[in-house]
Amino acid sequence: MAAGRSVRFGGDVPKQYHELAGTPILLHALRPFTSHPDVAQVIVVLRAEDADDPPEWLRELQSEVLVLVPGGATRMASVAAGLAKLSRACAVVLVHDGARPFPPRGAIDEGIAVARRGTSAVPALPVAETIKRADDFGRIVGSVPRDGLWLAQTPQAFPREVLQRAHLAAGHGDMVATDDSMLVELLGAHVDLIPGSPRNIKITTANDLALAMWYLGRA
Repeated sequence: MAAGRSVRFGGDVPKQYHELAGTPILLHALRPFTSHPDVAQVIVVLRAEDADDPPEWLRELQSEVLVLVPGGATRMASVAAGLAKLSRACAVVLVHDGARPFPPRGAIDEGIAVARRGTSAVPALPVAETIKRADDFGRIVGSVPRDGLWLAQTPQAFPREVLQRAHLAAGHGDMVATDDSMLVELLGAHVDLIPGSPRNIKITTANDLALAMWYLGRA
């Protein structure tokens, strides 16, 4: 998923195209999938104008295996657009954020294994910080117990049929989901947590980019 406008990141260049050690963030995110022996096809969902006129490095990667698709007005619409272009042979779907440059191989492997057994999977980390709830004026109104709270990451893995049903069901209402596992949960289907990684950061601000550079320096 790389169709975002990068409003919080700032600047004229979407964050997925910013370079990280000389390589676009999106290319960092793609390589663990394009090189994986069990990944048969990679759908890259872009802003409509980028799908029509992609960066040169991305245009050169296009093939039957790596397909560029224009996204929609929302993240849900963009995922649905990607699903519509997926090969019929693919029974398992992984959904990954193009702004996460370090998807762990373990999360890819375990996600595929879980989805092949018919269950969805989300890599996640347990919440370690104290969570506060505040009102519209910034005043604390309470603390949220951390027990049972997890920070969801991607790639999230699904049996294709389950994810398609989830998107079809959501399309009939006003549901706004921030990730695909939320839609699958609403179907009543099981979603398993699998180990996430602190390194699997999402680039949202310039500070995140600096942290990603630090991780690369320790690779």
